Amino acid sequence: MPTFIRQSYSAIYKAVVIGFFLSVSLPLSAQDLDVPYVPTPNEVVEKMLDIAQVQSDDYVIDLGSGDGRIVIAAAKRGASGHGIDLDPERIAEARKNARKEKVDDKVLFKEQDIFETDISEASVITMYLLPSVNKKLRPTLLDELQPGTRIVSHSFDMGDWEPDREVTLSSENTNRTHTIYYWVIPAKVDGSWNWSVNGKNFNMQVDQQYQNMTVSLSDENGTSYDIREKELEGDRISFRAVDGDQHYIYSGRVDGDTVEGTVQHHTSDDKTVSSWTATHQ
Repeated sequence: MPTFIRQSYSAIYKAVVIGFFLSVSLPLSAQDLDVPYVPTPNEVVEKMLDIAQVQSDDYVIDLGSGDGRIVIAAAKRGASGHGIDLDPERIAEARKNARKEKVDDKVLFKEQDIFETDISEASVITMYLLPSVNKKLRPTLLDELQPGTRIVSHSFDMGDWEPDREVTLSSENTNRTHTIYYWVIPAKVDGSWNWSVNGKNFNMQVDQQYQNMTVSLSDENGTSYDIREKELEGDRISFRAVDGDQHYIYSGRVDGDTVEGTVQHHTSDDKTVSSWTATHQ
């Protein structure tokens, strides 16, 4: 049985292989890492890159890169990047394909374990791995990637981390429907935040679960605000805080323990806009 990560395989074969994994007495680590290799259809590759909006300033890392087609397709769009695979034959094939497509000056391929590689430079991560591998990778993706990094996965999700987008695509080559999942790495905003607006002090408590937030906001007078339209996408955070006829519309960018942005203050008599700086406690 091969012991290398692979990026794609048919749904039927996948079901057979997973069943086989469950029946044999391999160590758990080997089961987690063993994914048979079948190339991702080219139309699925292009759709993955479309969803991630890959451009010339992106750096794409493909986890389980096989023959290199995803990284090579990204390079044809002007991006740079590299692929990770444990199989030396696939690495050699990918390098050959990159030379053939004249993009070997923009891409490279590494014979490496995906759990031991540095992914922090990526602006886009692509992958087609088993669900158990996705879940095992999830903490690394959330901790090592910068907020705003895009992730696209063919066929498999991330467990309880809901995708920001889910797209289905019918392939004429495989005669079946493929699902593509898309996430944006969220900034870490969990905890307590303080700031002052128009001489009034505010405290916000955030309970974060991936890109979803439960937010409570109160001011120095003990007034609690109704929070509406809250959103966290990458390093961007926004929400509306309402108390009677007072509406505060916050929009900012998270940078570590600081949020910098603007706040609009709407009342029945007046509208103002001012800078907003919040600090994490």
